[in-house]
Order: sequence, then C-alpha cells, then structure tokens
Amino acid sequence: MRPHTTPWYLVLSSYWFASSFKWFLILLVLLPARVAELVPEVERATRLGFLFALGAAMALIGPPLWGYVSDRVGRRMPFLAIGAVLTAAALVWMAYAPSYFQLVLAYLLLQVADDMATGPYSALIPDLAARRERGVASGWLGTLQVSGQVAAGVTGFLLAQLQLQFLLVALLNLLTAALTLRYIGEVSLRPQRRGLLQSLMAPWRSADFRWVWLTRFLVMLAQYGVQTYLQYYLADVVQSFNAFGRVLATEAFQAVALLGLLISVGAALAAVPAGRISDRKGRKPLIYLAGAGLAVLMLPLWLLPRFDLLLVLSLFFGLLYGAYLAVDWALVADVLPSPEAHATDMGLWQTSIVLPQVLAGAFGGVLDGLNRQSEGLGYTVLFLLAAVCFVLGTLLVRQIRSVR
Repeated sequence: MRPHTTPWYLVLSSYWFASSFKWFLILLVLLPARVAELVPEVERATRLGFLFALGAAMALIGPPLWGYVSDRVGRRMPFLAIGAVLTAAALVWMAYAPSYFQLVLAYLLLQVADDMATGPYSALIPDLAARRERGVASGWLGTLQVSGQVAAGVTGFLLAQLQLQFLLVALLNLLTAALTLRYIGEVSLRPQRRGLLQSLMAPWRSADFRWVWLTRFLVMLAQYGVQTYLQYYLADVVQSFNAFGRVLATEAFQAVALLGLLISVGAALAAVPAGRISDRKGRKPLIYLAGAGLAVLMLPLWLLPRFDLLLVLSLFFGLLYGAYLAVDWALVADVLPSPEAHATDMGLWQTSIVLPQVLAGAFGGVLDGLNRQSEGLGYTVLFLLAAVCFVLGTLLVRQIRSVR
C-alpha cells in the first residue's frame, strides 16, 4: 500500500475506529448492563460508579507510561499487537464474567491492555506524517473516531444480545490491529534514553506544549460538561421532542441519542476537509473559527430550548467540533518537542481529554443544588461556563508560537 494515500490514512487510523466503537458500547451499554446483571438493584449505581472512576484514574496514568516504554524500546507495533490480543481476551472475559469481582478484574485487564495499545499507537501520526500532511492524517483520524461512535450506536440498537456485542467489539479490535500491523508496519525509531521522571517532565518545559494541553483541556471541559447532562436538560427543560410536525422521540434518552447521531454525522463530514485546509492555510484560523462557533452555539441552546432548533444546532455543532478535533490533533503533533518521545508526549497530552470527563462528572452536585435554588438555574450556569471555556480554549491558541 502506497504511503500517504487515502487508503493508507484509513488504515493508519483504523484502530481509532475500533477504539471509539469499543468505548461507546462499553461505557453506554455493555458495562452498565453487566453490572445490572451481577449486583442487586440498590447497589447498581455505586458499583458502576466505582468502575467508571477506576477507568478514569487508569486512563490518566496508562497512556503516558506505555508511551514511555514504547519510546525506550524504540518500537510501536509489538505494543499494539499484544495490547489488541489482551483487549480481545478482556472483552470475552467481561462478556461471561460470573460475578462482579471477576467483572472488575476483566475491566482492569481491559484498561491495561487498551493503554498498552493506544499509548504507543497515538504516536503514529507525528511519527509518520510530515508536518504539511498532518492535517489530512488527523482529519481521517477524526472521521474514523466519530464513525466508530455512529457504528456503535447502530450496533447497540440492532444487536440485542450483550455477549454478541462483546464478541463483535473484540473481533473488530483484532481486525483493525491486524490491518495496521500488515499495511503500516514498524516505525523506524531511535530509542530515547531518558529516565521515566525526566521523560514525563520534559514536554512541560515547552511553553507551546503547555498551551496546547490547556486549550484542549478547556474545550473538552466545555464539551463533556454539556454532553454529560444533556439528557437531563432535555427531560427537565425541553420536555417535548416534536420537530417538523412529528414526534421524533418519546423519552429523553431517545432524544439525546438522536442529537448525538447528528453531532457525529456533522463531525465525520467536517474532519477531513478541515484537516486539508489547515495543511494549506495554517492550524490557528480553523481553531479560531471552530472554537468561536462552538461558544456561540451555547447561547441558543440556553435561550431557545426547542427540540427542532436543537436538531439543527446539533448538526452545526458536529461540523464545528469535527473541524476542531481534526486540526487540534495536528496542532499537538506539530509542537511535540522531541521526536524520540512522541508516544510519551502524546500520552501526556491525552490526559487533557480524560481529566475534563472526571471534572464534568463532579459538577453534578453543583448542578442539582443550583436547580433546587431556582428552576433551570443549573443549566444556565452550565451553558455559560461551557461558552466561557470554549472562548478561552480558542483565544489562548494564539499563545502557541511555533504553529501558524
């Protein structure tokens, strides 16, 4: 397969499709369902919350550690291969775990295996794509990530048997890893010799890396803050899910799924074109446009709680969010300070995506308290905070000096 062609880019990011497919189903469908099967009803939320917290903690630590090991060894593909096989084994174990204790152990194995694979794998774009091509590469990455979510949503809706869903996820994981191993192959790297602590601290000495991390953190905090509580907003404020003269949903969870599908479609459509434009015109203009648009969209979400309007806004949100995702991945690839430490640095950068999920979950108590004070006050504060985070995450990109 000829490098830097569309088929090559598709294979290069194919494991991100499988990863997105996997985590969409695991977190939204499969893990809650298995917990419900194995523990009493009065303990379900507590036991599920423990697993989510455990996964978030491991996701903060695992990718940079496995990235460091990959950088030290100077290889990527053995970690992808072993991680993919262990991931598949963990998924099968989760599917048939006879007790909650075994489910916890299987989930632990899944987290370790996924970090082992994706920590080094996340370095492939900065490893293999030249600076002038990273926007295109990142665009395909964004498209495949979002397409994985769409495919997972359709699978979860159509395939009722949980064990078959687990097995399908495991099979897709193995297939995309095999494609990457076969057609991308090992990367030629010079092993880095720094110690673990020195490697973990090194990228933070770069002002550009710190700004890229902070701006991504702010945008993800805004996005996850809204996403986490959108279903409750629909149920409490919007309430009626009619649009264009038809009832499109009867329950809030159906309505939020429809909005999520439109966001994903928009993001998939925008990612590759935005990446191509950023290769020609620069990263920052696209970031400014996408970030400003996302901030502006928070206002009609807050002021005009109508489902027909939300449908249109969701598609626009997806287009802007897809553009941001594609260009921001290319942006961080451009500013990584050390070619010998791409996997470590990318693992550290990914904490800017995980940490906002934890903080968004912690906002739930504040949201409930504000809504008790005044009906809808919590959602008003939520959307305004999201708008502020989108604005700051956009404006602060100008502090990045090494990228235009």
